[in-house]
Amino acid sequence: MNVLFPLLFLVVILAAAVIFLWPLIRSRSVKENEYENPSPPLFNEEFSEGLSLPPADLSAQQLQCLPEPELPHYYGIDRMVLLARDPHWLFAYWELTATKQDEFANHYGPEAWSATQPVLRVYDITGIDFNGKNALGYTDIHISESTDNWYVQVGEPDRSFCVDLGRMFPDGRFITLLRSNAVTTPRASLSDRLDEEWMWIEGLYRTIGKFQFGVGSPMIVEELAMRSAGLPLGISSPGFKQEKIE
Repeated sequence: MNVLFPLLFLVVILAAAVIFLWPLIRSRSVKENEYENPSPPLFNEEFSEGLSLPPADLSAQQLQCLPEPELPHYYGIDRMVLLARDPHWLFAYWELTATKQDEFANHYGPEAWSATQPVLRVYDITGIDFNGKNALGYTDIHISESTDNWYVQVGEPDRSFCVDLGRMFPDGRFITLLRSNAVTTPRASLSDRLDEEWMWIEGLYRTIGKFQFGVGSPMIVEELAMRSAGLPLGISSPGFKQEKIE
């Protein structure tokens, strides 16, 4: 009896250890099988060939030193753009390609480019359909060869302009290379347009509560006009007085 009791106690301990350790052993075996025979992914991975990301091991300081993308300064297109900056100034910028220079040299001779000067010709085209020859007037501005933009002081509010970039020969001949769009400078003063009739707002506020919703403006005006001179006629914009010509 004394010998059987320790053996029985040892068997009970081993059985308990197996019961508690069996789930751990089984889960570890399942994980090892998953590593050896991984299941196929549920989604297919796609990678963009055109997207270039910085390496993941770059520090924040190194990322700040990376060059920022910039817009190209030239596009290889012959063009000239004119903008109205304010009532007195215009701004023009342009791009002149080597192809245009070659065309000029082929037409006027290989020495023509070096014998001429770049000039901006500013046309006043207010109120006309400009065809290149019917401008009201023009002004020439001599510029340097490397210039590709220019501020033009016209000093003419509410006027329309167009600008040519060209070459001027020593004898005064001007050859247009590029022509801009037409622009109109803003007004530098209040509008001179006068309305013939203005509704008397004060009278409208006094009577607006008497009208039902859905009543149109003509009916309100008619009602106000019937009220003992409640709607003065011939009133112009506030601050402006019209004098009769005798």
